[in-house]
Amino acid sequence: MAESGIHVLVVDDDQAIREALSRTLERMGFTVLVAEDGQAGLDRLREGAVHILLADLMMPKLSGQELLKAAKTVAPDVEVILITGHGTVEDAVDAMKEGAYDFITKPFKRVQLERTIRRAAEKQALVLQNRRLQEQLDTAQGLGRIIGTSPAMLRTLELVRQVAPSTASVLIQGESGTGKELIADAIHHGSPRRERACVKVNCAALPETLLESELFGHERGAFTGAVGRREGRFELADGGTLFMDEVGELTPAMQAKLLRVLQAGEFERVGGTKTLKVDVRVVAATNADLAARVQEKRFREDLFYRLNVITIQLPPLRERREDIPLLAQHFLRRYAARNEKAIGGFTEEALDGLQTYAWPGNVRELENVVERAVVLCRSDLITPGDLPEALAGTSEAGRHLVISIGTPLEEVEDRLIGETLRYTKGDKTLAAKLLGIATRTIYRRIKGDAEPPTPPIVPRDPA
Repeated sequence: MAESGIHVLVVDDDQAIREALSRTLERMGFTVLVAEDGQAGLDRLREGAVHILLADLMMPKLSGQELLKAAKTVAPDVEVILITGHGTVEDAVDAMKEGAYDFITKPFKRVQLERTIRRAAEKQALVLQNRRLQEQLDTAQGLGRIIGTSPAMLRTLELVRQVAPSTASVLIQGESGTGKELIADAIHHGSPRRERACVKVNCAALPETLLESELFGHERGAFTGAVGRREGRFELADGGTLFMDEVGELTPAMQAKLLRVLQAGEFERVGGTKTLKVDVRVVAATNADLAARVQEKRFREDLFYRLNVITIQLPPLRERREDIPLLAQHFLRRYAARNEKAIGGFTEEALDGLQTYAWPGNVRELENVVERAVVLCRSDLITPGDLPEALAGTSEAGRHLVISIGTPLEEVEDRLIGETLRYTKGDKTLAAKLLGIATRTIYRRIKGDAEPPTPPIVPRDPA
């Protein structure tokens, strides 16, 4: 975060010191507030919008140590730095035990002051960054439990909103761990069938004989162990939705039976002769390329077209890196509560590691990594040391950007600018040099940023 976003409150009863500190801090880029004694400083703290408190230890009305104790109650996130004379260093050390961030001694050197303030500002920037992630997280769940604000996910969610009210079969395609089941839930809950059941079955988890019974049910005595009649998933989902995960793993025989249900809405239980009719919307999912399997004669073409009325292609996590901080914060909130740990967020280095990793396991892998980090974390922020070794040394990977074919050119440009800015830690001038464009172009492409002011033209003195 830029220093201009950090507000520093200077509290000192010596006007000369207040003015000197104010000038130094303003030159550093901070927004400076002042108070002439401890009580005035406490009153200003109560108004909010203070990130760092720089206070003299010896003051009238309210001492620096008393102000520290009050600050920890009124504004617990504020970093407190105390100014002390040589004779009161022990008091300052005691104050640090009570929660002060640091102290500087009079007469203080400018280098010491700047170093201490910048360290406190970096810590405050992390607090504000994680707080913003929490706020974004509270508003980012557009459909059910789905989290994402990247262009790729926003397009996907818009398609889900359009498709959900219809009766069409939907095929969800995407790599393992991208959240296909969450999309299926969103489709069901956005449809007129939401009051009925959304029944789920994993087609790859059962052998053919058991899967047939799971889908269509069986009659008593149909096979060994069938001691009574059992309803199948299609009957249970009557009037609702049936989510068939890993549908690409169906055997040819099961593909034929599924096709009949999709075409005619009827089937027989295993071992039965009575034809049953159901009204079920099928949402299928697969991480396989069904079109390629059709070409290879491994999947029925007629079934493919029945399932593929609407296709939703879920982007892998590496193509929606903008969503990683939000997803990570979501999983952090969940597992910190589950493990009863007070963890506020991630350090900047930890977030960089998460955002530059390739994530072959997608969102599921990210969830596992965050859960592990929560268990191992020993402080109030997750650091790179809490992350798996596989995430170490990924800075070079972060210098590459994966773009799917068909991505709109404007989105490609926005992502490239955004990733370059993240790599340069917000330095627009450096980002412009790396991209070979004018700095003003970056300002124009980033929403909410004003263009840098045009420097005044100063006429040269005549020779």
